[in-house]
Amino acid sequence: MLHPRSFPILLVSTLLLPACGGGEDTTASGGSTTTSTPQTGGGGAGGAGGAGGGTGGTGGTSTTTEPIDKAADCVDSEDDLGTSLTSAFGRLDGTVLAVVKPTDTGCYLPNDDHVVLQVLWNGEAYRMVINVQSSFGDPDVYYLVHEGAPALTWEEGWHPGVTFDYAADLGIHTGVFTKHPMLELSDLIADEITLGQQVSVFATSDGYPSSAHKIHRNGGGEDGAIVLDPTSATPRVLLFHFANQSF
Repeated sequence: MLHPRSFPILLVSTLLLPACGGGEDTTASGGSTTTSTPQTGGGGAGGAGGAGGGTGGTGGTSTTTEPIDKAADCVDSEDDLGTSLTSAFGRLDGTVLAVVKPTDTGCYLPNDDHVVLQVLWNGEAYRMVINVQSSFGDPDVYYLVHEGAPALTWEEGWHPGVTFDYAADLGIHTGVFTKHPMLELSDLIADEITLGQQVSVFATSDGYPSSAHKIHRNGGGEDGAIVLDPTSATPRVLLFHFANQSF
């Protein structure tokens, strides 16, 4: 299936993408909350007594979370995008530059029903466009974080000609996923991903050399997915499917 607004605005009129909606959201951005700032409370009051009150207790220390804007370093111009994706299903190996949620409208080509994962390869950014809402049937998307990734050899760059299947390669089937509304799923994805980490993205590029999409169950050995820390001892893979899919 194809997805409107996954690619530059000038090309949208030529595409009909039944699984995704188009249009750009103008809602203000919100970030993930993962950093903490220590705060110290006041000491306790001294006790009463004729010979002098007791010493007040030491104030406690608490922490408050502050938002991390994972879209802060996103590219804001077409000139910063790479142009080396070929028209194929493949795997992009790179490092995470930014996670652009539908509410992040300050980046180049925001999308109002996709999360755009910007991945660096050879110093240039590529847009990996992830469905977080379906435009037909049940709008909620099913999501799973699976511990352990498919066998792959990570090498920075675009690797067409590969195959990937949720069931055949991971033994994953419907029934173990949980569905989420769009904004909730967007936050879950952003919270799972760390800026600067290595990533492998299985996706389809349809002739747009800077972008790839269909990062969900497709079948036929062309399932889209995001593999985090693929070279580590504890890789994780983010998997997605729509309500009308069963496998």
